[in-house]
Amino acid sequence: MIRQTNTYGEAEDYINSIPKFTGKSSMEDTRKFLMHLGNPANNCKVIHIAGTNGKGSVCAYLCSVLKEAGISVGMFTSPHLVSMRERIVVSGETVTEQEFLDAYHYVADRLSNLPADLAGKDYHPSFFEFLFFMAMVLFERAGVEYAVLETGLGGRLDATNSVEHKKLCVITSIGYDHMEYLGDTLSQIAEEKAGIIRAGVPVIYPDDRGEAARKIEECVRQTKAEAVPVSEHAIKEIKIRNKTIDFSLHLNYYDYIGFTVSTSAVYQIENASLAIKALERLSDERITVPAMQEGIRKTVWEGRMEEIAPAVYIDGAHNIDGIRAFMDTVRTQPCHGKRKLLFSVVKDKQYRSVIEALASSGLFDEAGVVALTSERALPLAILEDIYRQYTEIKCKAYDSLSTAYKELILDKDDGDNVYIVGSLYLVGEVKALLRSLKHD
Repeated sequence: MIRQTNTYGEAEDYINSIPKFTGKSSMEDTRKFLMHLGNPANNCKVIHIAGTNGKGSVCAYLCSVLKEAGISVGMFTSPHLVSMRERIVVSGETVTEQEFLDAYHYVADRLSNLPADLAGKDYHPSFFEFLFFMAMVLFERAGVEYAVLETGLGGRLDATNSVEHKKLCVITSIGYDHMEYLGDTLSQIAEEKAGIIRAGVPVIYPDDRGEAARKIEECVRQTKAEAVPVSEHAIKEIKIRNKTIDFSLHLNYYDYIGFTVSTSAVYQIENASLAIKALERLSDERITVPAMQEGIRKTVWEGRMEEIAPAVYIDGAHNIDGIRAFMDTVRTQPCHGKRKLLFSVVKDKQYRSVIEALASSGLFDEAGVVALTSERALPLAILEDIYRQYTEIKCKAYDSLSTAYKELILDKDDGDNVYIVGSLYLVGEVKALLRSLKHD
């Protein structure tokens, strides 16, 4: 029986407890429960995002432009950094605690009155599914025109893929991650991500002519969808500035148009371009070029090469492709002192290859490691031992994030650059620490 709750905190506690007593549901059961909720997805135009790296960023760019164009939009993303409410955003605003609690109660009430076929299976949604259902309920209540949905894991079997009718699909960069679930090759992983594709629906994806792009194109043909490849040749005139990057992107009706991303992260050029090409494909006269330019410029996506203090950056890169993209950005940034790194990772990632890439890059003068507080944390002794195997530079093991923050950030010299990277869990813990320090 679902727990009765009266406060936001109690609802959050219950959702956090779900992994202890239930697992992922079948796609058939997820669809049935979505129908049991009244099929709220049918009341909005769904833009569905899958991929390995860049999904959340593409969602943020899409929603920023739609808001700039005066169009109501809901965004469902994961994971959250500090508050669970961050996963559900309506027209640029995180849902309130009361809205979150109301949606929780609605889903809980429907669980208490299941149709016979689900009741007979003792059905209960997983952690991710429960939040997805709440998001769709809140989007329907807000009357959003568009719902931008980010897959949690994979695509084909993801809860968000229970939505049948979609306006657009976007598949971002494909890399090696969650291989125990998605496959050992880029082609296998891409095929799982491409499971979001629907017949007749445009699919926007990066066309690097590699293995993943070829598999996406094959899936597009088999599904009878519409391919919208975004080639690197469509992007030119890249100018990296201090805190922004200018670039030009080829649009079908306007030739090359200039855009600015308000970040130093080079990898965001591709993510912004995917979002722009998707928005162009919507063929909505309200989405003008100025709205796209201003929406892209205004986009802020926390934890992606985010400058949290002068010359102090946090980045949620957590797989080898993400780490390589992170290092590409580090190379472009001027540094007049030392580059210092703070790293942590969860134990179910390919942490050895990530650590090897960072430690052997020659980019950092000093390094520190710290264990996360999550149950999935890689132990500090293992972090320290592996890092030291690949470099001769100083590597310090910190017993707490607060100690590391003080030494690396509060006591850093002028001219030093500090980078905190390795996991979105680490980004979340840094954000929580900053909030606690602010309130002290």
